[in-house]
Amino acid sequence: MAVGKSAVGRNLAKRLQRRFVDLDQLIEKVEGRKVRDIFAAKGEAYFRQLEKQTLVQVLQQRGQVIATGGGVVMDDENLKLLREQTTLIRLTAAVETVLARAGNGHKRPLLQGADRRQRVEELIGQREGKYGQAHFTIDTTKLSLAQVVDEIVKRLSAQNDQHAKFDG
Repeated sequence: MAVGKSAVGRNLAKRLQRRFVDLDQLIEKVEGRKVRDIFAAKGEAYFRQLEKQTLVQVLQQRGQVIATGGGVVMDDENLKLLREQTTLIRLTAAVETVLARAGNGHKRPLLQGADRRQRVEELIGQREGKYGQAHFTIDTTKLSLAQVVDEIVKRLSAQNDQHAKFDG
């Protein structure tokens, strides 16, 4: 949450000349309402089911950059699909940075009605085991958007060079 997934994804897609897909925006388009309104009306379980269905559909296409919601990897099947079919990149940021970027949190359903700092720390703790399965992690706390994209491109290039060495 608030680590820059959408902005980084959009800029990375442009840099790589690939299609950009924001999973939450796609869900909002199909449902005709914002994620926070889906949470309010139907609950998190309903949203997570939509998220899973949408992810499966999106992964049927290749050559794209996908920004997922932060909770998508909490589902083991989603995590497996992402690890097998994509290069899964984890973006992190310090709690203070997440709180500053999230603003008052009114657009973030998982921050509603709680001590925001405690809730962010809770979410990070709950998700750590799953997030740790990403192919690589970039801490966005002290990096500009351009620096994050540069770092991802550098790591993807290194990863591709490594595969080329093993693939002959």
